[in-house]
Amino acid sequence: MAVILYAMALSLLLQGCLCSVPQANTGCLKWSKSQGDDVCCDICHPGNRLVTKCGPNPEKLCTPCEAGTFTTGPKNLRCDRCRQCVEAQVYVKQCTASSNTVCGCREGLICGGGDQCTFCVDKCGKGQEPDKRSCRPCPHGTFNNQTHQACKPWSTKCPNPDHDIVAKGNALSDIKCSNSSIIPPREIKKPEQTEQPWPLVLLAVLGTCLICFIVIITVAWNICHRTPEQEKEPEKDSEKMIIRPPSDDPRTLIAIECSFHEAQQEQGSSLESLASKDSAEQLLP
Repeated sequence: MAVILYAMALSLLLQGCLCSVPQANTGCLKWSKSQGDDVCCDICHPGNRLVTKCGPNPEKLCTPCEAGTFTTGPKNLRCDRCRQCVEAQVYVKQCTASSNTVCGCREGLICGGGDQCTFCVDKCGKGQEPDKRSCRPCPHGTFNNQTHQACKPWSTKCPNPDHDIVAKGNALSDIKCSNSSIIPPREIKKPEQTEQPWPLVLLAVLGTCLICFIVIITVAWNICHRTPEQEKEPEKDSEKMIIRPPSDDPRTLIAIECSFHEAQQEQGSSLESLASKDSAEQLLP
C-alpha cells in the first residue's frame, strides 16, 4: 500500500514538472523519464543545443544558438559557425539558428565541390567537359550534348540492326544512323526570282569575241596565201591606156602620138603574123 502511494506521489510530481516546462520553440522538445529528482531531455527544439541531458532545472537542459552560429542536430552539444560566401560566390539564403548559409555562384559559373558549393568553376557548354576548375573540348571520339557534363564516347554501332552509320560523330553529337536501303527523294532547287542573268550576258560576250577572232584569222590567212596572179592584177591594170581629154600641152600630145604609133605597130605585127600563117598553110599539100 505504501508503495502504491509513493508511486502516485511521484507521478504527480513529474506531471507538475512537465507543466512547468516552457512551451516555446526553445529548450527541450521531447522529455524522457526522470532519474530521481533530475529531468532528462531527449531532443532539443531546432536551433537549440543540448547543454546537459539530465538536470534538476528543465529550462537549462537546452539553450538557443548564439548569433552567427547554427545547429541541425537535435542532440548536438555545440553550435557551428555560419558559413561565409567568398570570391565568386553569392548569398542564396542567409544563415539561421537551425540552418547554415546557402551560397551560389555568379552568372556564367557553376558550383563545384558537391551540394555544398564550396567553390565556383566555369560553366562548360556543349562540346566541352569540366577539367578541374576550367573546361576543355571533348577529345576526339567523344561528344557532349548537355551543359557541364562529362564527354561520352561515340557509339560503335547503330541501335537498330537494320540501320547503317551514315555520318560520324562530332564533339556535339553521336554517330548518325539511317536505313541505307531507302534513298531519300532529291530536292530540286528552283531558281530564285532575284537571280541575275549574268551567265547569258557572259555567253553573249564570249560568242562575239569568238566571231571576231575567226574573222581576223580568215583575213590573215587570205593575205598570207595570195597567188602570184592575184598580185600581178594591179600591174595589168596599170598597162591599160589612159585616155584623157585633149589638152594643149605639147607633152601630152607627144605622149598620145607615141601611144597611137605603138598601137599601130602592134596591130601591123599581128596582121603580118596572120598572113605568114595563111601562106604556110597554102604551101602544105
